[in-house]
Amino acid sequence: MGTSPDPHREPDPQAPGRHPGPDPLGPRLRDEIDDQVAEAFDAYMADRLAEPGPLRTALLSGRGARVVPATIALGALATALAPHTAAAVGWIWGAIALVDIAWLRLGHRT
Repeated sequence: MGTSPDPHREPDPQAPGRHPGPDPLGPRLRDEIDDQVAEAFDAYMADRLAEPGPLRTALLSGRGARVVPATIALGALATALAPHTAAAVGWIWGAIALVDIAWLRLGHRT
């Protein structure tokens, strides 16, 4: 029977995926990567909003701007207060997803 590793032992610096010494990327390179990812994400979202679909329809009609963040906030509160079981969390976020999708899809019918 195997033994579990000691959680108080320092990790092996020679283990795969570990780099001994200073961070190989450095803070400047990390900032540059972060900026490029943010720019790419912004461009992607601008393209998505330009495409016809339920998100664009809901945003143009003004319906989705407040409901979706409100349901996410209520979901976070319900998750914090609910029993911490996978079933409870699944039901909470499943219901939120259904409400948000229905709200966005029905946005063009008002």
